[in-house]
Amino acid sequence: MTMFDKIKEISKKRGMSLNQLNEKAGFKQNVIYSWKNKQPSIERVNRVAEVLHVSVDYLLGKTDDPDIKSETSSKKKVEINDDDVIMTFEGRPIPPEDIELMKRLLRGGRNDK
Repeated sequence: MTMFDKIKEISKKRGMSLNQLNEKAGFKQNVIYSWKNKQPSIERVNRVAEVLHVSVDYLLGKTDDPDIKSETSSKKKVEINDDDVIMTFEGRPIPPEDIELMKRLLRGGRNDK
């Protein structure tokens, strides 16, 4: 299925014509129809994905899951005080005194522990 076909299908499921989608995305008339023959910019694909409430990856065929996943939900969270984690910057470990400085800055300059 092409990206155009996916957009057309999702629009229909959302009760929206391609002309309405075109308008909601802020495009000139028939822009989305032109995607049958040419590849749109990623900015335009992103705008359509936002209007349709699907992920760009789904429209591009990189996934079969249309749901938008929060980037932060897939990222691992690490406590700055975790001794099992070696924090790095530009590939080099951050010295303990610099980590203490970062903690102090994050506390708003306070030195309380």
